[in-house]
Amino acid sequence: MTSPRRDDLLGELFRNPLDPGYAAAAARRGGAPPPRSGRWLTAAAMLIIGFLLAVAYHQVVAAAPGTTKARDDLVADVRSRQRAADDLQRRAAELRDQVDQARDNALADSDSAARLKNLAAANGTGKVTGDGVAVRVADAPAQVDPVTGQAAADNLGQVLDRDLQDIANGLWQAGAEAVAVNGQRLTATSTIRAAGGVILVDFRPVTSPYEVTAIGPPDIADTFGGSATAKRFKRYVEEYRMQFSVKKRTNLTLAAAAEPPLKYATTPSGGPTR
Repeated sequence: MTSPRRDDLLGELFRNPLDPGYAAAAARRGGAPPPRSGRWLTAAAMLIIGFLLAVAYHQVVAAAPGTTKARDDLVADVRSRQRAADDLQRRAAELRDQVDQARDNALADSDSAARLKNLAAANGTGKVTGDGVAVRVADAPAQVDPVTGQAAADNLGQVLDRDLQDIANGLWQAGAEAVAVNGQRLTATSTIRAAGGVILVDFRPVTSPYEVTAIGPPDIADTFGGSATAKRFKRYVEEYRMQFSVKKRTNLTLAAAAEPPLKYATTPSGGPTR
């Protein structure tokens, strides 16, 4: 009777899973071959990591619509509040006109009304109408990378706050009696500065294209056009593709600026000052 084979193929595979040649080479190097369990642990760890990455990606994608909606809601809220502020500004201008009319009617029999009107026009708190000049300046188109097709990060032709300051000061030097930037009337205490990449005129944002209008003598456009400030901006047009123009305007109307808040000084004892 023949005994069962003990060296059958499957039995040998389970008894000696490692190839004898590989085992001998590992023994010569002085190291033990990695066990099969170690390879299973590595594969399991990679599987778990992949699963976690997939879950994280799914959560990010799922949260994207909510993030976009929150941003859209915030933008809509900002625009709504901006419209409300503009409406209040227009309402304030209408009320100011009514107050001025009532004051003029009350002082119709004296020279005080004309004197007050001239003073208000001079300090920017009164609406003025007349001939003058409009200076238009706008950002240059952004440079586009021909390879990637993306706009360059730096735009040397972008209008800065100091550019608007130079134009306003140049118009004052040319004889301007009243100046406004995008409709915002300038006064002796006005500020033009940048905050967060946005130009603010008296804390109100203005955007490109910028139009600086001024009422002044008949030759104000020619005087400013030949000034050093205008010549510098013409170089910007040639070198950086900034947009710049100076045009005569007739029958300009510049709105009044908001009246500054009244402030009273008192002595340390509380009595009035002289």
